[in-house]
Amino acid sequence: MAMADLAMEKGHLAQADRHVIEGERRIAQQTELVEHIRQKGAYGAAEAERLLQTLRETLETWRSHRENIVEAIARLEGEIASKPAPKPAE
Repeated sequence: MAMADLAMEKGHLAQADRHVIEGERRIAQQTELVEHIRQKGAYGAAEAERLLQTLRETLETWRSHRENIVEAIARLEGEIASKPAPKPAE
């Protein structure tokens, strides 16, 4: 059972990594947009900055979730490593 759980958690980790990368990309894009709006003195800077803050908060949540997955993987790997090896058939 622990092996199946470990495989599932590793799949979750891959997905979490993708989410973090995508979040970082979106933040970079939104940061550029906010700077562009500020430079132009265009309407909507406050809304763009609020969205940027929401993206940053979401990314922190995703990073925390990713860390929880990493901890679960470490725990499962420890459980697997500590299980005694099966006795050979006689």
